[in-house]
Amino acid sequence: MTNFQKRFLTALVVLPISLIFVLIGGYVTLLFLLTVFFIANYELFTVFKKKTTLLFLDLILILSLYSIYLMAERNSYLLLWVIILVVCSDVGGYVFGKLFKWKKFTNISPNKTVSGVFGSFIFSLMSPILFYYIMGSDNFLEPKYFFYSIIFSLIAQAGDLTISYFKRLEKIKDTGKILPGHGGIFDRIDGLMFVSIFAYILLDLRVIG
Repeated sequence: MTNFQKRFLTALVVLPISLIFVLIGGYVTLLFLLTVFFIANYELFTVFKKKTTLLFLDLILILSLYSIYLMAERNSYLLLWVIILVVCSDVGGYVFGKLFKWKKFTNISPNKTVSGVFGSFIFSLMSPILFYYIMGSDNFLEPKYFFYSIIFSLIAQAGDLTISYFKRLEKIKDTGKILPGHGGIFDRIDGLMFVSIFAYILLDLRVIG
């Protein structure tokens, strides 16, 4: 089985289940996020050695999971769109990177290409439309959400590069092996962590949502 097939099958199973647990709300969501927290922490303390790195990554993890919980309670539609957007950004980067194979974007992440960056932005712009077809709500078809799609995709990619930088310092590719084709839990949620924090700040400021 190829790496792509592993990624696809894993996402096909894990993503719907994760969405259900996150969007139910209440104690179910809290229990799910706590489970993610403990697994991700096990990965962190297994592969990273520097205390400053552990402190920074753990802080980001805690803030992101708390932001996700609060969004699930306050505006589950916004949370669902954020998750769809990050998935679109990730898929776009992977697909365009494999298809067009332009030059490398940075040495921090050897697999990151210029074509992948453009693919992430392009697929992210599809997220409001995809959300509309899934949920039947046209609120996210307002022009501002297409603008936020670009901003959130940029944050997701920056978050991915940030985690890649720390992994490169430790000379590791993945933080774990729990998700076939994806690596560990922390590898899978790296972009979402940073976007969820930023999205909740905008929600709390009543800028979005």
